[in-house]
Amino acid sequence: FDGHPAWILQGNIYEVNVRQYTPEGTFQAFSRHLDRLKEMGVQTLWFMPIQPIGKEGRKGVLGSYYAISDYRSVNPEFGTMEDWKALVKKIHDMNMKVIIDWVPNHTAPDHPWVKQHPEFYIRDSVTGIPIHQPGTDWTDTRKLDFTNSQITDSMIAVMKYWVTETGIDGYRCDHAQGQGKEFWRKCITELRSIKQNILMLAEAEDDWVYEAGFNMSYPWKFFHKTVEVAAGKSPAFALDSVLYVFDTTFPRSALFMHFTSNHDENSWNKADYATMPGASHAPFAVLSQTVKQSVPLIYSGQEEPILRPIEFFTKDTIHFKKLERAPFYKTLLSLRTKNPALAANAGFKKLRTSNDSTLYAFERENQGNKLLVILNLGDKPQDLQWIDQPSLKGEADNIFSGKKEAVTALRQLEPWGYVVYSQTK
Repeated sequence: FDGHPAWILQGNIYEVNVRQYTPEGTFQAFSRHLDRLKEMGVQTLWFMPIQPIGKEGRKGVLGSYYAISDYRSVNPEFGTMEDWKALVKKIHDMNMKVIIDWVPNHTAPDHPWVKQHPEFYIRDSVTGIPIHQPGTDWTDTRKLDFTNSQITDSMIAVMKYWVTETGIDGYRCDHAQGQGKEFWRKCITELRSIKQNILMLAEAEDDWVYEAGFNMSYPWKFFHKTVEVAAGKSPAFALDSVLYVFDTTFPRSALFMHFTSNHDENSWNKADYATMPGASHAPFAVLSQTVKQSVPLIYSGQEEPILRPIEFFTKDTIHFKKLERAPFYKTLLSLRTKNPALAANAGFKKLRTSNDSTLYAFERENQGNKLLVILNLGDKPQDLQWIDQPSLKGEADNIFSGKKEAVTALRQLEPWGYVVYSQTK
């Protein structure tokens, strides 16, 4: 696991939807939530795109964050560049990290490059006019052409700008497969020449992103399988087949951002309020936080929880009033910092039980520190009998009850039940 920033191995990510996070929808208003998020255990804040949004072809009232009209400025709806720099400084002063969403695949139709450098774009073969991504409804964007070396140099220059001028700690790169391995290899090499421990997260599920220098990618196949398990369409052990594919496809040092929701899944696919409704969410959230090679994600509002789609193109304020899941997430996030067995590079061993169709159990281990996770991924009580005996013996801390318990005393899990035992040296 060399090559990854040391701070991310036992870290976590919280996705910030600035527009919807407060009634004001500004950087300054969001900053008032930092103490709460720090208390909950959040370490790395990922901000959805913060640059200005194009007006030409805009969708909805406010448009898509991902239709950027200027790579070097901040969206005036959010505040000023000085507001952003002040927010980054405050986050760093609280010993937290900042990554921003970067949109290299396309720009808004009214980005200056469209007129100044039409050769930067994929163009209609007849008219020569820049077009949007083929096969999509992204009509509010124009697709960049990364076979052009000039766009490569221009894109890297603006990515360097945000690192050097605002001090961010990395990027979540939108539609990262669209630029190709050679672009990213050059880009990431140059970014690390100015900030060595920068974090690079690819919105992709291609193994080559690691060869290009990315630290982390999306485990969509695993997430989609958890949705099937939650709906009773697949047995719990079906998750093993996905992990096997990951093991045989990706480098052993690959990191994955596991999640139960994010802005796409919430807005378009009803996560997590319908894909893992009610009590079923909890065991899958535990899984996302504890499974092998995971750096877990929490999306804006999951701690409330917001049980609806958050609008994408219009104002739709998240109101934080109850914070019902905050103690649950705090327990998991604080455990990541306390037990090295939850580091992304810690060992993982699946344990067989007498009912692996519904029960999912595994151990994590790192330098004698151990973690035992037992999940009931079904809506009925389940008796627990071990086929593979856990290596964690004697008493351990039940992190949710706060008590020491004999591991062998656990005989049954309630519907959608979850137990996590922690043992540190």
